[in-house]
Amino acid sequence: MDERLERFIRTKLRNAGKQFEEAREAYGEGKAPAEFDLPSDDEGRAKIVCRRHADRRAVRIDAEGRPACFDGDHPDCRGCAEDVREGVVETW
Repeated sequence: MDERLERFIRTKLRNAGKQFEEAREAYGEGKAPAEFDLPSDDEGRAKIVCRRHADRRAVRIDAEGRPACFDGDHPDCRGCAEDVREGVVETW
């Protein structure tokens, strides 16, 4: 087999393995930014802009689209969770 083809296949398989491992870890730890198609940091936290405090945050998102900083009694937090689920939350 051509050496370039072998290298290409190895690279693609290695990348697929890394993606699988990241997804497996994210699922096991309850991280969900990928599920909501949000940009994330190296630790798998979603990079969102907090509506309540107007600052950048890297936070974990639960399966229901709520950031870890979510306060159900605050209207900005409820709106943020809705935006996460609808895919319109401001990110960085």
